[in-house]
Amino acid sequence: MQRPGKGKTPRRPGPKKASNTERDPVGVYCRIRPLGSEDEECCVEMISSTTIQLHAPDGLKANRNGEYKETQYSFKKVFGINTTQLELFEDVAKPLVEDLIHCKNGLLFTYGVTGSGKTFTMTGSPGEGGLLPRSLDMIFNSIGPFQAKRFVFKPDDKNAMEIQSQVDALLERQKRDSQQAVPKTPSSRQKPDPEFADMISPDEACKSENVDEDGCYSVFVSYIEIYNNYIYDLLEDAPYDPIRPKPPQSKILREDQNHNMYVAGCTEVEVKSTEEAFEVFWKGQKKRRIANTQLNRESSRSHSVFTIKLAQAPLDADGDHILQDKNQVNVSQLCLVDLAGSERTNRTRAEGSRLREAGNINQSLMTLRTCMEVLRENQMCGTNKMVPYRDSKVTHLFKNYFDGEGKVRMIVCVNPNADDYEETVLVMRFAEMTQEVEVARPVDRPICGLAPGRRHRNQAFRDELSRRLEERGGPSNADDRVLMTQFIESLPDLPTCELVDPADDQTLPRLIEVLERRHQIRQMMTEQFNKTANTVKSMLQQFDSQLSAKDYFLHDQQSKLNEKDKVILSQKTEIERLEKKSKTLEYKIDILQKTTDMYEQDKRALQQELETREQRLQSELSERKRMEQRMQGVVTDTKLKWEKECERRVNAKQLEMQNKLWVKDEKLKQLKAIVTESSSGGSAPTERPEKPERPSRERDRNIQQKRSPSPLPKALPVHPKHRRSHSAGGEKWVDHKPPSNLELDTVMQPIIPNAIKVSTPSEKALSKCHKYVLRHQELASDGEIETKLIKGNVFKTRSGGQTVQFTDIETLKQECPLAPSRKRRSGSAEGPAEVEDIENRAPVASTNSSHGYQKRRKP
Repeated sequence: MQRPGKGKTPRRPGPKKASNTERDPVGVYCRIRPLGSEDEECCVEMISSTTIQLHAPDGLKANRNGEYKETQYSFKKVFGINTTQLELFEDVAKPLVEDLIHCKNGLLFTYGVTGSGKTFTMTGSPGEGGLLPRSLDMIFNSIGPFQAKRFVFKPDDKNAMEIQSQVDALLERQKRDSQQAVPKTPSSRQKPDPEFADMISPDEACKSENVDEDGCYSVFVSYIEIYNNYIYDLLEDAPYDPIRPKPPQSKILREDQNHNMYVAGCTEVEVKSTEEAFEVFWKGQKKRRIANTQLNRESSRSHSVFTIKLAQAPLDADGDHILQDKNQVNVSQLCLVDLAGSERTNRTRAEGSRLREAGNINQSLMTLRTCMEVLRENQMCGTNKMVPYRDSKVTHLFKNYFDGEGKVRMIVCVNPNADDYEETVLVMRFAEMTQEVEVARPVDRPICGLAPGRRHRNQAFRDELSRRLEERGGPSNADDRVLMTQFIESLPDLPTCELVDPADDQTLPRLIEVLERRHQIRQMMTEQFNKTANTVKSMLQQFDSQLSAKDYFLHDQQSKLNEKDKVILSQKTEIERLEKKSKTLEYKIDILQKTTDMYEQDKRALQQELETREQRLQSELSERKRMEQRMQGVVTDTKLKWEKECERRVNAKQLEMQNKLWVKDEKLKQLKAIVTESSSGGSAPTERPEKPERPSRERDRNIQQKRSPSPLPKALPVHPKHRRSHSAGGEKWVDHKPPSNLELDTVMQPIIPNAIKVSTPSEKALSKCHKYVLRHQELASDGEIETKLIKGNVFKTRSGGQTVQFTDIETLKQECPLAPSRKRRSGSAEGPAEVEDIENRAPVASTNSSHGYQKRRKP
């Protein structure tokens, strides 16, 4: 094919494999069907006998140049709307039938969109037979006189043929006839089906002239369809069950010993005439899946494959029988494929199963295109890509043809309707690519080495023998013929009886002598005949006497037979009685069997119900056990949770009570110190303990307080000089200085060596130290600067965390010189002037690494 102005598609150079095998391109033909009505717009124009041109319809958009697309495609031959079925057959299918008779395979398939005339091209109609019936007619017209009898050739279910002897074939024919209730008339006398009546007129009959007359032939046909990528046998006689109809079983593909693909278990019917082959084809055609769509009233929903197998074997040296050698059997086949049409669902409006069928059809056709593309690329570019034959049953079944097992021909059917323009363009592109694929040319198969003309010589000998017998009045006994010949040869020849001279006295005496001699010979023959007749009469008499004796014997035997008949009659009566009894018993057995079946069915139902209840009970028990285990786990977790909560509350209550006692003791000690100071008459110190200020709420939320009792001194010194002596020791301290403190930089800033300064206490810092100190410095409302140092010891908890036990509070206060002086009340009469609350804050490091403060105010 070529496009205008471009020529043929150039082949890319590539390293070709060196091979001596001759190759031929795939023959691609085009057939244009007539339009359905005159109102339809045509988009296909036939330019020549090999070229067509496609015109884009008016509804499509213009291309970049502003012109509609006009593309030309070239084929091996183009058949117009006026082409007859006979012309198409002679150009396309007739060479394939010739190759079939000469032991070569062939593949012919039709391709195109739905409604393009593929089925009409392949099958035809009454009066216009298609490629399939014409191929069958040509085969039987060519091999008709040379066909073997039925069952001489027999398929071996492995894609090969076996040869049976004449006796085995006769026995199988008799077995087939005995199985049939009504014997069929000879196939040549059968009335053809009305669907195929007058499909081919006698004037259009074709015949091959190059048929080997020294061979015997048999034709086998099979018919399958590929539906939804499954293979179904259309000729399979499956028993029909009206109660539970079984769907047809799909077949599988296998590879024979010659690496050829075939359908395993496919029915192959031996046919002996065109009418019989038509009947088999129509039987499968009725089972083929078709459906009514928006584009075609009888749209094929599957790919159909009608295979014609021709088995042939040579005659023996005498030309009488088939040579009993399986290696000399040649089997060739011609596959006629009617592919389902590609279609678009937006045009066919397919739904449900029709949509799935259309998807499978388009998928298989796409696989065929892909295989053609890979074959073309391998041949043009020298590549060795794997051809995806196995992706579809269609390509997998016919892969041997593309590998060089026969000729391949394709007929592209085109509907010139403008509505099919886009689908037609895709079909043309596929045909353009397929035409460039080359297939290896099949080689001629060897012929038997016996001398030719064996059948002709044998027939000539039979004809001459029949002619001689007819001249002698028909066949007779050989001894009688020999005796008659001797008598005829012993008779003397008659002399000439012409008298020329009246005085001739020798001619008449000579004639009289010859006649007398012949008379004597006749008398001798008569005597011989009489003797023979008498002998025959005596033999007949003896035979009659023997017959009378035999009649007596036969009479005696007849009487005995009569007696035997009476015995047989009585036995028949007894047999009938026993049969009636047997039927009665069988009826009772059937009733009992039905009753047993009912009981068994009830038993199975009850057993099933029991098993169901047991399973339900087991599931409930297992669910109850799981619930119990889950509840036990919940109870255990709740118990542990409440135990921990109770323990925590008890510990908290103990700490609270201890703190209360400690606070009371501290207040009493301070009160005692004040009382002692007032009683001693000394002056009050300038510094007095003040009520510590409460830390900020953010620090209170992040610190969890834990207090434990600590040993305190019995009495507090009245005037301690300094309280930072312990800070100068060798222990490591955690110096906690919150960011909320005032940066006053007063002189009362403790210096703690070996300290880790932190703004927020952490478990890591507490784990490295033994002491803890919390700095708090602020400006009081009265203008005094107050610094508090809250000290404690760090201990490890059982859970692996850290806790602080507070042991001391150091308060340093500096009075502002501008603030008014306050008088301190003292004396035993007034009592203590003021008792300040002491506020303790403790950082805690627990197992979950959470740190915080918990503030408690003591009365």
